[in-house]
Amino acid sequence: MKKVIDINIGGINFSMDDDAYFMLKTYLSKFEATISNPEDVKEVMEDIEYRIAEIFQKEIKGTFQVVNESMVKKIIDMLGEVNDTESQKQNTWDSRNSTFSPGGSTKRLYRDVDNKSIAGVCSGIAVYFDIDITLVRIIFLVGLICFSSTFWIYLILWIALPKALSISQKLEMRGIPVTAENIKKYSYKTKN
Repeated sequence: MKKVIDINIGGINFSMDDDAYFMLKTYLSKFEATISNPEDVKEVMEDIEYRIAEIFQKEIKGTFQVVNESMVKKIIDMLGEVNDTESQKQNTWDSRNSTFSPGGSTKRLYRDVDNKSIAGVCSGIAVYFDIDITLVRIIFLVGLICFSSTFWIYLILWIALPKALSISQKLEMRGIPVTAENIKKYSYKTKN
């Protein structure tokens, strides 16, 4: 019989067996040691924990299921090993246009609240289709002047599209794989 530990990850309580807890703790400690700026440690680690909590919630089937080693291994595989040279090659920072080179992730449509004018619908569409935000805003403005249905389309999108609030959602919006390294890189990018 294994010892079960209750922990809080990303603001959500989970029960973990002893071996899984130490495996996750070791992974997070190694990752924290790779963060060069001490001022960013808390924010980046909160983002990583939030992502881990999201994955755990998807994996846990019952209310009393205990997180085990196989779930933690799955999380480490999804987020990538610390100092994994293959993932660093696959998800490199492109300094020419200050974006990531995606490693094969699918994009999701969100409202981009960081670049919003009204609700972030136009900026979210611009990020999703990788086009200039000004062009999308002009299209919506011309559509609003010419067709009254554009107002209703915008309103429906405003209601239907979720906001990209967490770093993992912002990465998904751009089609960037949500790995630990990418979360760390995106956190640095948004600070500078």
